[in-house]
Amino acid sequence: MITQHSESSSDHNDESGPELDVVSHDHPYDNTSVADQLKKEVRILCWVMTNPTNHKKKARHVKRTWGKRCNILLFMSSGEDDELPTVKLDVEEGRPNLWRKVKEAFKYVYKHHYNDADWFYKADDDTYAVIENLRYMLYPYNPETPVHFGFKFRPFVKQGYMSGGSGYVLSREAVRRFVVEGIPNPKMCLPGTVENEDVEIGKCMENLNVTAGDTRDWNGRGRMFPFIPEHHLIPSKDKTFWYWSYMFYKTDDVRLK
Repeated sequence: MITQHSESSSDHNDESGPELDVVSHDHPYDNTSVADQLKKEVRILCWVMTNPTNHKKKARHVKRTWGKRCNILLFMSSGEDDELPTVKLDVEEGRPNLWRKVKEAFKYVYKHHYNDADWFYKADDDTYAVIENLRYMLYPYNPETPVHFGFKFRPFVKQGYMSGGSGYVLSREAVRRFVVEGIPNPKMCLPGTVENEDVEIGKCMENLNVTAGDTRDWNGRGRMFPFIPEHHLIPSKDKTFWYWSYMFYKTDDVRLK
């Protein structure tokens, strides 16, 4: 499973993507039998955090590329957009409101789609995910098991928390616990809002006994990544950057300024 993201701003207002249409590339002779079967057996709902500024700059390109491989694709925003379309949440945009937005999004998903998927993947509008590989990674797991996956960071949460940049995926049981047992209980999940939504949901998961899973493959190689591909493919020797002390599993696959 490979996901890539610019881990710079989770409210996605800093960078602009192209407003041109994405060119379609068809592969009529590819053998997709395994991918097609996994799509039936490992149902993934993807919900994408976006905002009105990025509907056309970023979100619609998700819809036209990797997003269409999800079983269900939703865009969570504060504004309406019939092209995507969006789920309009009653939450103000901006980093300080990220935690509230995540909670409202999962509440919507639980209410309207809980039985329609096995796994629930939260991504940002500048994330790229290979959904076929995500299904392959999740296939051995039972969605009724309380578990969640992502790129695991070490601080703040004993079992680790998942980087918001690469996105994180919750099992059906994890979503149930989060919405039914966690959000209403301030002892389980922080009320109100803060900007570090990935840390807070990590704390919630631990309080709710939802395991922080390991997304590495059988050779110990990562399958979810918080930065752009270049920074992982051409690693740096600068060990002073925060990433080296944050990552849960030691590696040397990242280059940062």
